[in-house]
Amino acid sequence: MTIKADILRGFSAELFRAAGLADDKAEAVAKYLVEADLMGHTTHGLALAPWYLQSIADGVMTRDGTPETVSDKGAAICWRGKRLPGAWLVAQGVKLACARAREYGTATLVIGDSHHIGALAAYLEDATSQGLMISIASSSPSGAQVAPFGGLKGVFTPDPVAYGIPTPGDPILIDISASITTVNMAQRMIREGRVYDHAWVADATGKPTTDPKAVLEGGTLLPTGGLDHGQKGYGMALSVEAITQGLAGYGRADAPKGTNAAVTISVYDPAAFGGAEAFLKQTGWLVDACLASPPRNPDQPVRLPGQAALARKRKALDQGVALYPGILAGLIEQAGTLSVDVPVVLAAHEAA
Repeated sequence: MTIKADILRGFSAELFRAAGLADDKAEAVAKYLVEADLMGHTTHGLALAPWYLQSIADGVMTRDGTPETVSDKGAAICWRGKRLPGAWLVAQGVKLACARAREYGTATLVIGDSHHIGALAAYLEDATSQGLMISIASSSPSGAQVAPFGGLKGVFTPDPVAYGIPTPGDPILIDISASITTVNMAQRMIREGRVYDHAWVADATGKPTTDPKAVLEGGTLLPTGGLDHGQKGYGMALSVEAITQGLAGYGRADAPKGTNAAVTISVYDPAAFGGAEAFLKQTGWLVDACLASPPRNPDQPVRLPGQAALARKRKALDQGVALYPGILAGLIEQAGTLSVDVPVVLAAHEAA
């Protein structure tokens, strides 16, 4: 069964408003959670809503306000996020960085002390739709589920990085992380009694395992590259922590409690460098060359990062969003707690 995206956005925004978020914050959180579901990032879409709602109730997510400007040098800006909703902070940050990049050629905004920001890929088209290239990096200084390469104790979080690259056609949308899997995926698999197809986590002794429960029993998420080339994920995590928490001037050294994120947004205007037309010539060549590469498996042609996500998004916008099992039931349960009316179509979907 599928549900129209605008219905999901409206319903989830009403849930966040009822929980106490200011209107603009509620709309932003709903928009970018649904965007993640449209793209198929189901662990970082509306699956996060119950957790966010609990964060609001517990006072971990700030309901309203504006970030503190720590510094503003025009093309370099730093905010202290005050645990405001990550989706709203990042959306505002991308908007500002795009405007500054138009002025200065490039701009970087760093946010310390944000609440969770969700799927990085969900924000990329806000820049690429304007012909701008963007990168977003995020870390969570209150979490430590990924060990340094060769170690046993977690120091980092998955520390994702995303890139949005304009091309003559669809943008390239890259969303990768410094660990093989994520905490949210491990938690989902534990709830469903599943194990990984491969040994993507390690137990407390450092032994690779397919059992996600190891993460809750003193184990860690393996860095990208695993035991073979995990120094690559380790290096990526170090760099992400430096450009997020380091540049924000707020992170692990401050021992923050509760859900906390540090974010770095960088935007580039190709017109300020070699020229927009020349940029698209180069990215267009890359797209064509990658897609023309003979596939190892003839039944699986080479794809570009984001290609499948954008195809899923187009289909979902046309035919409706197919939510991951259990998500709708969780939203309806929250609606009962918050005395929010459930749209008839959603109630009918759940009843069926």
